[in-house]
Amino acid sequence: MPFAAARTAPMRWSLRAARLAEKCRQQGSPVIMVRVGWSADFGEALKQLVDAQTGAHALPDNWWTWPLALGKQDSDIEVTKRQWGAFYGTDLELQLRRRGIDTIILCGISTNIGVESTARNAWELGFNLLIAEDACSAASAGSTRAA
Repeated sequence: MPFAAARTAPMRWSLRAARLAEKCRQQGSPVIMVRVGWSADFGEALKQLVDAQTGAHALPDNWWTWPLALGKQDSDIEVTKRQWGAFYGTDLELQLRRRGIDTIILCGISTNIGVESTARNAWELGFNLLIAEDACSAASAGSTRAA
């Protein structure tokens, strides 16, 4: 997250996301934190048919660390994704269904990639969806608007 967040306005999105997460916790709603992750050899990272090195190999040392501004709590559920969307190949749907959750509030970085892909998957799976637009960010304002 720090890698992608470095391109955004001083992590305002993460402060807003943290406030949203805290409000959810106060209401007794679970907070699910999703991040991209791979094994040390990047064996399950996306394979790209290009000459350039994949983004996984260009990540900074602190890429796996949750930004402090997010205010992650021990009670938060963690999901590690390996694709653009947070549902494919993860237990996210199981985590939601077992808790009787039918409405999701989405926010995060890479709005036009990760958030949008997750939103599309959520809709396909029949979840109600709210996107906290002011707690989202992308590499550019245009990318955020396009999503």
